[in-house]
Amino acid sequence: MVKFSRELEAQLIPEWKDAFVNYRQLKKHVKKIKLSLHRFPPHSDANAGISASSYVDITRIGFSILDPVRTLASRISYYANRGHRDFSIPVDEDGVHEKEPVQSSEEEEKEFFENLEKELEKVNNFYKTKESEFCERGEVLSKQFQILVDLKRILDEYRRHRHQRRSLSPDSSINGSTAKFLSRSNSSSDRTSDTELCASDISTSTLSEEVIAALERNGVTFVGSARSKAKKNMKPKMATMRIDIPATTPGKTIAAVTSNIWEDLVNGTRKDGGDYLNRKKIQCAEKMIRNAFVELYRGLGLLKTYSSLNMVAFTKIVKKFDKVSSKQASNWYLKKVKRSHFVSSDKVIKLADEVETIFTKQFASEDRKKAMKFLRPQQQPKESHTITFFVGLFTGSFMTLFTVYAILAHLAGIFSSTSQTYYMETVYPVFSMFALLSLHIFLYGCNLFVWKSTRINHNFIFEFNPKTALKYRDAFLICASFMTMVVGSMVIQLILRSSNFAPRYVDAIPGTLLLIFLGTLVCPFNVVYRSTRYSFLRVMRNILLAPFYRVLMADFFMADQLTSQIPLLRYMEFSTCYYMAAGFKTNPYEICTNSKQYRLLAYLVSFFPYYSRAMQCARRYIEEGYDPNHLANAGKYVSAMLAAAVRSKYAINPTPMWLTVVIIVSTMATFYQLYWDFVKDWGLLDRYSKNLFLRDELILKNKCIYYVSIVINFVLRLAWIETVLGLNMGPVEHRLVDFVLASLEIMRRGHWNFYRLENEHLNNVGKFRAVKAVPLPFREME
Repeated sequence: MVKFSRELEAQLIPEWKDAFVNYRQLKKHVKKIKLSLHRFPPHSDANAGISASSYVDITRIGFSILDPVRTLASRISYYANRGHRDFSIPVDEDGVHEKEPVQSSEEEEKEFFENLEKELEKVNNFYKTKESEFCERGEVLSKQFQILVDLKRILDEYRRHRHQRRSLSPDSSINGSTAKFLSRSNSSSDRTSDTELCASDISTSTLSEEVIAALERNGVTFVGSARSKAKKNMKPKMATMRIDIPATTPGKTIAAVTSNIWEDLVNGTRKDGGDYLNRKKIQCAEKMIRNAFVELYRGLGLLKTYSSLNMVAFTKIVKKFDKVSSKQASNWYLKKVKRSHFVSSDKVIKLADEVETIFTKQFASEDRKKAMKFLRPQQQPKESHTITFFVGLFTGSFMTLFTVYAILAHLAGIFSSTSQTYYMETVYPVFSMFALLSLHIFLYGCNLFVWKSTRINHNFIFEFNPKTALKYRDAFLICASFMTMVVGSMVIQLILRSSNFAPRYVDAIPGTLLLIFLGTLVCPFNVVYRSTRYSFLRVMRNILLAPFYRVLMADFFMADQLTSQIPLLRYMEFSTCYYMAAGFKTNPYEICTNSKQYRLLAYLVSFFPYYSRAMQCARRYIEEGYDPNHLANAGKYVSAMLAAAVRSKYAINPTPMWLTVVIIVSTMATFYQLYWDFVKDWGLLDRYSKNLFLRDELILKNKCIYYVSIVINFVLRLAWIETVLGLNMGPVEHRLVDFVLASLEIMRRGHWNFYRLENEHLNNVGKFRAVKAVPLPFREME
């Protein structure tokens, strides 16, 4: 039977862990009471000592044939120490005297209930805070939803009256009534849509008094309406809210920046102040409100779980106290707990019922089963042993094929003969690219395993769907199957080379493998983890088009991975260039290594990950209130670009002057990156932390792991030194050294990933952030 402490640890909400009742500490206190009762039994004088009979009771553990011997030994010990007993300095389990004096059972019980009261107050205060937060969110969301309903009614009424009235006179128009609600139309073609209206194209007679009243209650006042005119001695008030659709795509971003300029310069400024509202914008607002309802319902569910788990914890610990002390304290104390706010309050239940009703009626067409699929998504299915079986199968196949390849490569002299330079320069980069990619996937699988083991909520941090998110077994399966296919292709390629097949067929094998990989990545069928593949493609699209897309955690996390995969990008760029040039019957190797166009392309490929990451930082700087930390972060990537540029220049012109510049610039960039790794991304090197040069909160219990990780990250950040040493190596050795250094950088990044997400998770824990904050479409304007 699983102990409740472990069960509680497994079921509690990780981000709210510190707000739960400290069951383990209370359990330790119960054990102290038990020991105190053994030392000072009831009805005995603690100051005068204990009787011989009670001393015997302490040592008796159970009934056995050795009981007479234990009894005799206890009596001898009692009479031997009768004159100089001192029970104020007990001995702990290790035989070391405790520093604190032993308290009597009454004092221990009093301290236990004091701690119990503190825990109860902590739980109540947290519950009240979260309840108030969710109720306030519910009120705002209800207001937003009512505005959405009223605006949809406006569109419906407008469509009914549009065929009767094509234009209105200025006297009867609503001058800017809903203008502050509405964002401008992105194209002139939208303005002729039958699902679009302008604020200056509606008469107040078109809208029912009920709709106008509802909008005014939610902060929108129609100038020229009968209700506004009826208010004496008051100036008509403009609308105070507008639709705020986030600019999540390049089109929306550019439109948000240029809409006002376009209207003023091309179409002329609208004198009536009207703006456009169309069905598409209403649909976007409806989707945002629906997602906000889902997150609110999820938060309410977490709060109900918090209440029930804490109630069970209080019940268990009080009953343990009753069992140890032989007192019946559970009855009266549990009555007190049940009267507490976190148990007796029904606001959360009522709000959850209200959300269910609204969601079922408005977003699920009165279909409760459909609504519950959104509000209560099914738990992710249990992991099948089939995946584990295939992981083992492909791993064994990979190891066997790799052994065969090593033997064939040795017999063919691939890595020992300078005559095989062609193989190393043309074929080997393709396979190296796949090997580096597989290594990265394998390390990501290791990260997933460790994150799950340490209860780091990576799905919440990355905003992944738990039902479709990649699991560590899936990552290992992808890696093993991929490497089996790659090594199998390498074996086939060597066999065909030794069999004197036509070179064009032999060299086509790596290119075919690359096409299979790209085809699988964009395959539209629901096979081979389609949701993961499409999520990856969306993230890569956001990185490629930075800063036009809003930056999410998954976006800049993946962009950081790309900064460690520059050799892979170079291999990919060379392979693409080589096979495209070969298709035009030209000299592919010369074009893809020595031409000026290729060198320029190679520089762009090397700088692109740093550039995109810097653009993401610039976007976050603007969106998140001009936080200077984002500019400082962008400076880190600019310094990396500068260091890469001077190293490239030194590779072309290896003079002492450029060597000095490379050392200075690269050293500055390295220390910049190390500072950001340790202090900003990992949250370590805190001088005031209770853990020396670490942070106060650590997920891993062994602190030495953090110190070792700091050293490893420092050493691997210095891999650029190899590029300036000028070692005289052959083409084979040079390729192998480059591959080893690229692999070490990927390992450093996989190592960095865990601590980066650990720090992010601890930030969420510190802020008790367990529910995603969904932006709402209608926001107030000054």
